[in-house]
Amino acid sequence: MPRFAANLSMMYAEHAFPDRFAAAARDGFQAVEFMFPYDWQKDALATRLQDAGLLNVLMNAPPGDWLAGERGLAALPGRQDAFRSSIDAALSYADAFACPRIHVMAGVALEGVDRALCLDTYKENLSWAADQARTAGRTLLIEPINTRDMPGYLLNRQADAHAIVSDIDSPHLQVQMDLYHCQIMEGDLTTKLRALLPTGR
Repeated sequence: MPRFAANLSMMYAEHAFPDRFAAAARDGFQAVEFMFPYDWQKDALATRLQDAGLLNVLMNAPPGDWLAGERGLAALPGRQDAFRSSIDAALSYADAFACPRIHVMAGVALEGVDRALCLDTYKENLSWAADQARTAGRTLLIEPINTRDMPGYLLNRQADAHAIVSDIDSPHLQVQMDLYHCQIMEGDLTTKLRALLPTGR
């Protein structure tokens, strides 16, 4: 049976973010997800989550300077320290929210930077982050994102994401399959679902 979580970064925009938890609960949602909660105190948001009786099932790690065009740090050479700080922050918030999953964005490849170097940086950072997630009891997710909505984003295709996860070989690193992005980039969703979704769930 499908289970749905309200995305509080996109839904209930008529409310301030901390008030969206109660709004989702009033509409019958039992779980929520959101992108970047870092502008708010984690303990205050955790109280809103608990008061609404909701589960937080997914959140994003900090993406870098979003207003300047950064869409993640994991694949950006020279930004390793900032990436590690972002994972530390994400794990701290996830602990406060009892959130099991954290989406880690790859980033937009910088002009003139070799893609192979970006991929090597990405794998090294994800390997380190997966170890931190293991210690914290969390799971990290990587998600292919389409190049129409996010030009230059490093990770775009399901096979590439699964190959990276296979190379790192940690149960604390998995692929988040977004059907919207997959349809734009690859299509043939039925075949993709049959091939990639776990069985028995």
